[in-house]
Amino acid sequence: MGWGAAVRIELDDAERSELRARARRRKIARADAMRAEIVLLAADGMTNLSIAERLGITRVTVAMWRRRFAAKRLDGLADEPRPGAPRTIGDEKVAEVVTATLETMPAAATHWSTRSMAKATGVSTSTVHRIWRAFSLQPHRSETFKLSTDPLFVEKVRDIVGLYLDPPDRALVLCVDEKSQIQALDRTQPLLPLRPGQAERRTHDYKRHGTTSLFAAWT
Repeated sequence: MGWGAAVRIELDDAERSELRARARRRKIARADAMRAEIVLLAADGMTNLSIAERLGITRVTVAMWRRRFAAKRLDGLADEPRPGAPRTIGDEKVAEVVTATLETMPAAATHWSTRSMAKATGVSTSTVHRIWRAFSLQPHRSETFKLSTDPLFVEKVRDIVGLYLDPPDRALVLCVDEKSQIQALDRTQPLLPLRPGQAERRTHDYKRHGTTSLFAAWT
């Protein structure tokens, strides 16, 4: 059978309920959720190509899991046995570690460490590290974001972007920014320049001359 001949999928109520439950567990079991979505969409009559485009995967992947479900039903969505020693940590424990990482905070710290998570869940630190790496979890890292409270924010963005995209004839459009509160420092002794066999040297102490601001403009 070629990849283009999609297998027809029909679900009973129990299968549809189980697949929907798996699809909702995306943050804990991404692979299982994706496979469940493939089957649910296939049962709704979507083609392999449409499913692949919607989920951002290849049509070969869609066809494979569609055919495996048709042949073995829910059992067909499980991973094939892999060579090597079997896992000693079950899916329930993995889900416990991931859920605790995403939804809880340690009592006496700002974020989880492998040691504190290992102690809280009863597994080894190396196991926590492997689980975090598998799910791309980095509790020690954080990023910032800012949301504008300006009610005219969208209109202002459109005006500015429109000016860049379509400036007036014979006009020079400049973007100006300011870097303020720059410390104006000066070393207490002259710099000793680079010499053969000797790196450039400067004193570790300095004099303060207040602060300054830097303005820059570019087209």
